[in-house]
Amino acid sequence: MRKILVIHGPNLNLLGTREVDVYGSVTIGEINKDLKKHAKARKVALEIVQFNHEGDIVEKVGSASGKFDAILINPAAYTHTSVAIRDAISAVSIPTVEVHLSNIYAREEFRHTSLIAPVARGQVSGFGKMSYILGLEAAISMIGK
Repeated sequence: MRKILVIHGPNLNLLGTREVDVYGSVTIGEINKDLKKHAKARKVALEIVQFNHEGDIVEKVGSASGKFDAILINPAAYTHTSVAIRDAISAVSIPTVEVHLSNIYAREEFRHTSLIAPVARGQVSGFGKMSYILGLEAAISMIGK
């Protein structure tokens, strides 16, 4: 069975109460439940993690080779700042999809640059919880499931 690593970045554990006007009222638990349901229907296994610390994300990505067929990542604030996460994704050569709940290009200027996008196969942003489902579907199609 194909296996996809899902990484939620910093502060996403606060979804549902954090900046509801930007991120909506969806919780990380609801997102994970929907991802698992979708993956099960598509016969794909998921490992879902959430980290607030950059190094934890780098280590998880760095140890993903041979264990995962694709990565679905919402790097959150690290999207715009982390060369380390970018380098880890580039180093493992695992097809990666970047996702965001909000449209990062319609927000503050500093959010318009993703350091992750150039090493990801694609990016989905601005569709709320559906960004994750669309990203998962893209990841599944990349691995030939």
